[in-house]
Formats: sequence, structure tokens, C-alpha cells
Amino acid sequence: MMEWMQIEYLEASKGYLKARMPINERTFQPMKILHGGANLALAETVAGFGSSLIVDMKEFDVRGAQVSANHIGSASEGFAYAEGTLIHKGKNTHVWNIDIKHDSGKPLSICRITNFIIKK
Repeated sequence: MMEWMQIEYLEASKGYLKARMPINERTFQPMKILHGGANLALAETVAGFGSSLIVDMKEFDVRGAQVSANHIGSASEGFAYAEGTLIHKGKNTHVWNIDIKHDSGKPLSICRITNFIIKK
């Protein structure tokens, strides 16, 4: 899915990840604006990879557990930028806040993602 949606990572550090996704025919809904589901896929990609960077992937799997979002803006061109911040690092769960903005700075979605951290 990442390849199809052309998601690319821009920055990564412990508990932080930034990525972008083009707003185009691959991410549009029928009215030719960014699909809310594309924003959710971007947010889950950021949170999932962010969690995988801070656990030992030889010992643990990262699985999405819960997603919530408020879509607060729309766009029909440019890029959607997602900034993910880890707000809870527990033994079995990670909770991420993901802010998605248009390249103009306009807010598009605010997302909260919970990942399960599962011992293999």
C-alpha cells in the first residue's frame, strides 16, 4: 500500500516520525479531493513504522489496535504531511498522535493510533 500511495518517510527519531503522501488520483475520493481513508492509511503507516523503530523486531511484532480521526480539512493537490509523536510507550501498547497537514500548513486530519506490542 505504501508504494501504491507513494508514501515516503522524511524524518525519523525515537518517538517521532514524519512522512508525506501526494494528493492525486491514487489518494482521491470520487469528488477529486483527498480521501479520508488515505489519511488513515498514512497515519497508520507512520504509527506502525514509528513503533517498529523503538522495539526489537526480532522479539516483538507491532499490530494496529485502534484508530480514530477527525478530518478537519480538504485538499485536491500537493502533498499531505504526517507528523507522528509517541505519547505513550507502555510494555504492551504504544499510543501515537498523528497530525496531517497540507503542504500549505492547512490542517487536514488529527489522528490517534494505538498499537499492540506483541511478543513473538
